[in-house]
Amino acid sequence: CEEPIGFADNYCKTVLEFGHPVYVHNPHLDALKDDILYHFSLGTGSHNLPAMFGDVKFVCVGGSPWRMKSFTEFIAAELAMEDPKSGYPNICAGTDRYAMYKVGPVLSVSHGMGIPSIAIMLHELIKLLHHAHCTDVTIIRIGTSGGIGLEPGTVVVTKQSVDATFLPKFEQVILGKTVVRSTDLDQSLAQELLQCSKGLNQFETVIGNTMCTLDFYEGQARLDGAFCSYTEAEKQEYLLKAKEAGVCNIEMESSVFAAMCKLSGLQAAVVCVTLLDRLKGDQLSSSHEVLNNYQLRPQILVGSYIKKQLKAKAGNR
Repeated sequence: CEEPIGFADNYCKTVLEFGHPVYVHNPHLDALKDDILYHFSLGTGSHNLPAMFGDVKFVCVGGSPWRMKSFTEFIAAELAMEDPKSGYPNICAGTDRYAMYKVGPVLSVSHGMGIPSIAIMLHELIKLLHHAHCTDVTIIRIGTSGGIGLEPGTVVVTKQSVDATFLPKFEQVILGKTVVRSTDLDQSLAQELLQCSKGLNQFETVIGNTMCTLDFYEGQARLDGAFCSYTEAEKQEYLLKAKEAGVCNIEMESSVFAAMCKLSGLQAAVVCVTLLDRLKGDQLSSSHEVLNNYQLRPQILVGSYIKKQLKAKAGNR
């Protein structure tokens, strides 16, 4: 066991006895009488977080509240844990910012669109898991993306998140200074997900880099925004450079997701389906039915992985 920099001396002993905890790196939290998770409408004073969430082992996050409720219903049926037709209450019903659902050891949370929205959610989610004394948690972002040179419907498991200049880093300005953080993801988890997809044999799945941008239009070299200062040829040149850099798809959350999960000791992965090939166009032309089918693919893959992991743990008891 290699002790992470900045962690307590008894880190390895803690892992061996209790499993990998979820870490927060903020000494100011110790001074709080109650920690209010405002955007979840939860808190340490108002809720018994260990009782509510202490058994969580898997967290799946995605942009849409509807999609995350759909995933909860799907995973409930897959694990045969609860009636998939029953109504699953939104744990965060006291706010309209995010939605949260739980079935057994699986927590499903929406994160909205873009880096700022998912970052706010992750701060409170990481604190929630920490306060609940969760251990050995795996977190997976499931979502949609634009592909580069891939057939629509291909699922991409992210190897590394890169920025719009194809560098594997996340930059944030803190107290007027630029802080750069790593965007490494768990490679063993990525390979396990790839193997799960091969076992399913239902759709094409690849591992590759994911480009995370700050914008859906100009930031992703689209030609159909309200503003555009570049040509079709320049767009194609940029996307081909991205492809040469190993970029398979483009979305807007993976960099901060990877950075924050790494800081908190969470085993993390990003699984996104491609809705179109950006080398061939910018707008979605597939039917609603086809797009819905595509969006189910990350759920099917991640559901298969969770089911496999739980089965393996049950067999080791």
